[in-house]
Amino acid sequence: MPELPDVEGFRKVLESCAEGRVIQRVDVRDTGVLHGVSGRRLRDALEGRRFTEPERHGKWLLARTGDGPTLMLHFGMTGRLVCARPDDAVEAHDRVLFTVGGDRQLRYRDQRKLQGLWLAADDSDVARLLADQGPDAMAVDRAEFEAALSSHRGRVKTVLTDQSVLAGLGNLLADEILWRAKLRPADRASDLTEAERRRLYTHMRRTLRSAVTAGCVPPRDSWLTGHRDDPAPTCPRCGGPLRRSRMSGRSTVWCPGCQPDGS
Repeated sequence: MPELPDVEGFRKVLESCAEGRVIQRVDVRDTGVLHGVSGRRLRDALEGRRFTEPERHGKWLLARTGDGPTLMLHFGMTGRLVCARPDDAVEAHDRVLFTVGGDRQLRYRDQRKLQGLWLAADDSDVARLLADQGPDAMAVDRAEFEAALSSHRGRVKTVLTDQSVLAGLGNLLADEILWRAKLRPADRASDLTEAERRRLYTHMRRTLRSAVTAGCVPPRDSWLTGHRDDPAPTCPRCGGPLRRSRMSGRSTVWCPGCQPDGS
């Protein structure tokens, strides 16, 4: 599933492929990815306008068009944004194509179609669509982060991946950050000490910076992510066996040796 680093990568694709270019044609090949807008209305609203500097909030990508409407994209489980040429072969999962500047084509590609595209008429419409989102995980300051954790009694992993608390973290990032901070995913967020909350914030920032540079949560040998899918996964830090469980319906991986029970 695309998480904050992936969507930041898609933001850079949009920026390099389409920023400042006129949207000459919008080709909606599958209206199943459109939410609250028809294919005709999307074309009428965007054709002839220019994409300006894109923004990201959590897992949302905001493709602005100056004083015009904002195209809002969410990538769900399998979505991505690619830059192609108009004469490149269209792939089966290319759902919406934006021909820009005549020689480039921005493509929303998504196999499972769990999210998709929205059209926000103005800033108040953008705010409405993002109303259930917490602060962006890359932008949140430490005080706000610590206050959010201390006010929630849920398990710390569940709180970290709750987009209404903190926008942008998904399953892989949460496990990676908690492993680095030596905190067990099942610990209660409100029971963390001030030192633990600060340590968690520090490792979140460091992990996000590295992942954004990589454009994904990288499966490096030195990362938990690099071992979680091994047949017999071991911790890259202590060498002990990793444990797997399910938390809030998601696969959760941690090291019992490095992340001791805090209860």
